[in-house]
Amino acid sequence: MGVNIGIVAIALFASFFVFLILGLQVSVGIGLASFIAILLSLPLDMTIIASAQKMITGLDNFALLAIPFFILSGNIMNNGGIAIKLVNFAKLIGGRLPGSLAQVNILGNMLFGAISGSAVAAEAAIGGTIYPLQKKEGYDPKYCAAVNITSCPTGLLIPPSNVLIVFALVSGGTSIGALFIAGYLPGIVMGLGIMILAYIFAKKNNYPVEPKPEMSLVIKTTLDALPSLLLIIVVIGGIIKGVFTATEGSGIAVIYTLVLSLIYKNLNAKVIKKILDETIKMTGIIMFLMAASSIMSWALAYSQIPQYITNLLLGISDNKYVILLIINMLLLVVGTFMDMTPAVLIFTPIFLPVVTSLGMHPVHFGILMVYNLCIGLCTPPVGNALFLGCTIADLKIEEIIKTILPYFIVMLIGLLLVTYIPAISLFLPKVFGLI
Repeated sequence: MGVNIGIVAIALFASFFVFLILGLQVSVGIGLASFIAILLSLPLDMTIIASAQKMITGLDNFALLAIPFFILSGNIMNNGGIAIKLVNFAKLIGGRLPGSLAQVNILGNMLFGAISGSAVAAEAAIGGTIYPLQKKEGYDPKYCAAVNITSCPTGLLIPPSNVLIVFALVSGGTSIGALFIAGYLPGIVMGLGIMILAYIFAKKNNYPVEPKPEMSLVIKTTLDALPSLLLIIVVIGGIIKGVFTATEGSGIAVIYTLVLSLIYKNLNAKVIKKILDETIKMTGIIMFLMAASSIMSWALAYSQIPQYITNLLLGISDNKYVILLIINMLLLVVGTFMDMTPAVLIFTPIFLPVVTSLGMHPVHFGILMVYNLCIGLCTPPVGNALFLGCTIADLKIEEIIKTILPYFIVMLIGLLLVTYIPAISLFLPKVFGLI
């Protein structure tokens, strides 16, 4: 190759961060940085040809169709009147706990996020519905915002999750079904930790408890929410049982949510146009990002950078727990300034060889990586969940930092549990015979 691997690695990552600082789109920065790195090893004409080929072949994957379909089904749900039915159902579960509306917010985010596969959609739909009620009952806006912000990423672990599909593809074919089922317990660990902390603060501040509902209301609310909840069983159950693939399941999710929203009579031509516009825009962004990242993946492999970094990390320590701690720390830092999809695309090829050499299962690492990056959604400077949560509660970021810190600590404890107790991620896939 003729060029030192360390120089190629420095050129790749340094140029990428320079492009980010200059304000270029992440996908453009990835493509240009990869082009520069390849150019150090190949002539210009071969670099151009290789880059173009990798962008095309990177998108030539049937499984990628699942992403636009799940985005479409999530957008239909977000505009189809499903949120309020899930909020009412969540009240049945968390309504008798101190700070009941906060508990409903957490459970609603978990349910809606699990169905839609979007943290921000869950935060907007559930948090936007719950916050006016919390404000009316005298809840501290900072407490409400902290709960909404930190609970919305649970839906990225609980399937269906587009970011887990991206990990499955970039990791070289890890089972999407195994990743989906593996996300349930870690997602519950994250949500349960936030619920416990919200309970403690609610008890301290004497926040109200919802009155006990009449049995007739319980039955009606459950029946109203049941069609939405059945989507999880139909889609995820079908994928796990092998009735259909994840891609086919995403198509079924679109049809199911479309029919359900039409029954609820919340769709019209204007809303459908808005849904399709949002889906096309989001799909275009993600697909171009996938194409650009394909160049980077090839540049990494061709330059043997993953092997270089593996040797570097193993040179620091041969202790599995120390290496995992270092990787967690690096991913937490990455999550503070980079969105989840590009982070998964860039760092999976780098860290996956390291952890597999230590005997870690790819499914376990996929969940660990997504859990890490979920925390990044709640942190500045690019935490989408943080900014949206502050907007919903009409707060500035600096106003909630002190309130949100204990929730970060709880999320970090959950991360350590997921990291060092593989059974949390691997128990269910083993039970269902997926690994």
